[in-house]
Amino acid sequence: MAQDKIVTGIASFGMSGKVFHAPLLTNHEGFHLKTIVERSNNQAQQWYPDVQISKSFDDILHDSEIELVIVNTPDHTHAELAHKALMAGKHVVVEKPFTLHASECEDLLNLAIRKNKILSVFQNRRWDGDFLTVQKVIKNELLGKLVEYEAHFDRFRNYIQPNTWKEDSSTGTGTLYNLGSHLIDQALVLFGMPDSVSADIRTLRPEGRVDDFFEVLLNYPDIRVALKASYLVREPGPRYSVHGTHGSFLKYGIDPQEDALKKGESPLNVDWGKESTEMWGTLNADKRGLHYVGRLQTIPGNYMAFYDNIFDAIVNGKELAVKPEEAINVISVIEAALESHKHKKVISL
Repeated sequence: MAQDKIVTGIASFGMSGKVFHAPLLTNHEGFHLKTIVERSNNQAQQWYPDVQISKSFDDILHDSEIELVIVNTPDHTHAELAHKALMAGKHVVVEKPFTLHASECEDLLNLAIRKNKILSVFQNRRWDGDFLTVQKVIKNELLGKLVEYEAHFDRFRNYIQPNTWKEDSSTGTGTLYNLGSHLIDQALVLFGMPDSVSADIRTLRPEGRVDDFFEVLLNYPDIRVALKASYLVREPGPRYSVHGTHGSFLKYGIDPQEDALKKGESPLNVDWGKESTEMWGTLNADKRGLHYVGRLQTIPGNYMAFYDNIFDAIVNGKELAVKPEEAINVISVIEAALESHKHKKVISL
């Protein structure tokens, strides 16, 4: 085992393992990806011939060389497998959503503290270029006093994907846990925990069994925050709409990193995460007596920054970028949204 690399195991080779974790880890000089668990297929061996392929999660737990475990299995297994990994003395990164219940998150946090191990959640959308740009617009007060923030994560998928746990209502799935985890995390980064939550959650696709639409309102004293996602949006509107007393910022499109990773491009490329000019957001605002209307260059996205931080946290004791406490807050908001929809009322936090 190389002393300057963190030996890592990935718990599955589904979409997140194939598209995100394996490419990021194998391109990062601080990690050695030793083992991938792939239970039913044999794709990982073709993509990563030098990585050990296993059929059992226990192989990762019993390997004394492996220091970090990526728990990226179906959502309803996160709590159990993260618990096992921590008990085995491993650092753990959990794919979003952290778990299905805040109480499970809290149990894992307490266990990580007792075991003195790093526990984080893969909230990679914090490093989307459009979100980084929105953050900067807000931090630099380009819009004056903020009054409204609306974020969308829309797709067009008007069919029910066969043979996947993601369409099975018995496993605590649905777009609120899936895409909502990203939008809620971003909003909490910007504005902190809201006073209350209200939500409208629906299944719009014919024969759908899981929620595929939501609108969640996070209620703050001075700003309206609306988060929306739908699987039936063929012509999307702005991904972000941010309005203030001095102007507005609108951003269309989605960060290019996921598509680039799907194409097998390296996150080490010089132009990684950069958006084309036509995708830049539009700023229309007054600042110090000047009125500006035009495109604002998108800050390049950088998913590798997540694993930069994980390396620094494990090796150098640096503060986690995505703290488990923050991930617990995301699940708490999701649970409040579910309760709000069920009882048709505003839920205080």
